[in-house]
Parts: sequence; structure tokens; C-alpha cells
Amino acid sequence: MDKQKVIVIVGPTGVGKTQLSIEIAKRYGGEVISGDSMQIYRSMDIGTAKVTKEEQQGIPHHLIDIRDPDENYSAADFQVDVEACVQDIASRGKLPIIAGGTGLYIQAALYAYDFSEAKRDDSYQRKLEQEAQTHGPVHLHKQLQAVDPVQAERIHPNNVRRVIRALEIFHRTGKRMSDHEETEPDARYDTTMIGLDMDRDLLYEQINLRVDKMLAEGLLEEVKRLVESGVQDTQSMRAIGYKEFIPYLEGKMDWEDTVDQLKQNSRRYAKRQYTWFRNKMHVDWYAITPATKNEKFRIILEELAGKLE
Repeated sequence: MDKQKVIVIVGPTGVGKTQLSIEIAKRYGGEVISGDSMQIYRSMDIGTAKVTKEEQQGIPHHLIDIRDPDENYSAADFQVDVEACVQDIASRGKLPIIAGGTGLYIQAALYAYDFSEAKRDDSYQRKLEQEAQTHGPVHLHKQLQAVDPVQAERIHPNNVRRVIRALEIFHRTGKRMSDHEETEPDARYDTTMIGLDMDRDLLYEQINLRVDKMLAEGLLEEVKRLVESGVQDTQSMRAIGYKEFIPYLEGKMDWEDTVDQLKQNSRRYAKRQYTWFRNKMHVDWYAITPATKNEKFRIILEELAGKLE
């Protein structure tokens, strides 16, 4: 049986994935599945650069606003949800288009990774988080080095969330995360992957401008509302665009340093996204600039015609 065709648009934050996904959907009768791990959350609109109703231009969008900010969500959840969306969209004769920058989520959706043995262990996770707070991230990273040195080499000690996840998998299954990742899974779909790339200086300028726009639109007020609702210590509030404001609201950091931190974290995240997709996935890359974006999108739309026959 032929696999379902799926278009996937990836690349660093702020590069134009949303706009391209809508152009493809309009041209080829598609619907968009958000591939962003944060746009699933309700009431987190500005900091996630969530596509607005106006920007959607009437194109149906999926996996947006499907969880409350106090709920956890994982790559395994995303895998299940994307499969349901792809089947639903295809059943109506439409083309599924995944647009987003969360590399692990995209990888989980496109390939047949088995997450059945790697479900969350909340009590063990809380124990490790407490250890990280008490003894520092290096303490946890040394634990990972002892049980899975290959994965420890791949994960920076300060990436506490991924260190904890790798330790969780070993704790629950007795298997190393590196063993899971070295097994090449089967592709779920007939996928065309489009990557948007931009010169680093230009991209960083775009990111800085986007942060300024978010602040003008009321990002600080959005964060305040979330904190007041009692979700400060949840998974969702550890995201870039939200966590940077906590020290400011607690009086531990001034405004200028807070904004600088947000811009720096956003730029670093863009670099990590780009590196992930370059190293982990087979992507057709297109270099764009703000000035050439529309012309490059026209070329992409024309080249897609042959792949969708």
C-alpha cells in the first residue's frame, strides 16, 4: 500500500515556515498541522508566535490550543495526535502539511519510534528535578555518563530536561536512550521535507525584531496572567518566551537584562533547531532572505508540483 504523502516544513524560528505552509495549503488543497511543541497550549499565544485567525487565511490548522498550560505533553503524545490528524485530513482528500520547528516532535511524528516502553514516570522525574536544584545539573549529567555515556556525550549538562528524560528511560526499561536512537525506524509517510534557511546575521536580526514585536503586543502581560493562574512551575512555563520573565517578576533581574536574555535564548534556540535538522533528517534546503522570500516561495511551490503527482 502506498504511504500517505505529507509535506513537512522545518527550519529555525522566525524564518517563515508558517507563511510557506499556508501558501502550499492554498495552492494544493492542504491543511496545516502545527509541529511546534508550545502552540498546543491555550492562553500562550504571543510568546509562541501562534498563528492568528487572520494569518491562517481560512486554512484549517490542527494541534493548536489542545492542552491547558498545566498539562504535560510529550513527543509520544504528538506522534499519536499527528497520525490522527493525517488520517483525518487525507480522508477528506486534503494534503497534510506539518509546519514547525520542534525537531524531536517532528522526528517522532514521521518515524515509527516505539514510545510504549518510555512513558513518563512523574515521581522519578520530580526526584531528579529536586536533585538538579540541590546539587546542580552536572550531578545529574554524571549519573547519565555512568549508565549511557554515548547519550551523555550528545546532551549538554545544562539541558536538564533531556538528561532527566534519558535517565527516566533507563530507569523504566533498563535500556539506554542511545540504543533507541541508533535503531533506524521506518518512515510512516511519503514525506517531502522542505527546510528554510537564512544567513545567521539576517536571521538573528529577524528574531530580535520579532521579540520586540511580541513585547509590543503584550507578552509581559500574557506571562503575568499565566503566573497569576498558578502555572508557573509547569512544563509549559519552562519554554523560551516565558521562563525569562520569572526572575524579572520576582525582582531578581531588571527589564533590559530580561529582554536581552530572551533575545539571546531565542537566537540560541534557532541555532539548535538548524543543527538538529541538518544532522538528523533528510531535508531539501532553501536559502532565503526577507527580500527574496516571496520569489523563493514561488520556486518551492512550482517544484512541489512534480512531487505531488
